[in-house]
Amino acid sequence: MAKKPSNQICANKKARHEYFIEETYEAGLVLEGWEVKSIRAGKMSITESYVIFKNGEAFLFGAHIQPLLTSSTHVNPDNIRTRKLLLNRREIDKLYGMVNQKGYAVVALSCYWKNGRVKCEIALAKGKKLHDKRATLKERDFARDKQRGFKNQL
Repeated sequence: MAKKPSNQICANKKARHEYFIEETYEAGLVLEGWEVKSIRAGKMSITESYVIFKNGEAFLFGAHIQPLLTSSTHVNPDNIRTRKLLLNRREIDKLYGMVNQKGYAVVALSCYWKNGRVKCEIALAKGKKLHDKRATLKERDFARDKQRGFKNQL
């Protein structure tokens, strides 16, 4: 199993299996204080998250941040609230235009720390069919077997 880098918070491994990744973008996340504390404790998951567009802005929908038990009593944490993504206008317009085309979606691939801020890697993706998923698995198995063969010969 691959070890995640020290700056990575969480990853969506399922997205690379379910979609063809066309382009990737780096977006900032607008967070509340309790969310940052929970993220530092490793309580974030983006497995079922995707990007939606409202009023010319991009939002991360479905990201789950579990509140800490030691959070303040005056804060009412909503663990699956919609969080705003910080992108350039050109990037938002391009992504919105592509999503309106058939078969495209914008999904979150990973979240990580960069200069003390939480960044989210999002991707413009096109859905895979079942036979595409099977072909990907076959190629991965073949590459693994090939590597094992090289190791045995050495």
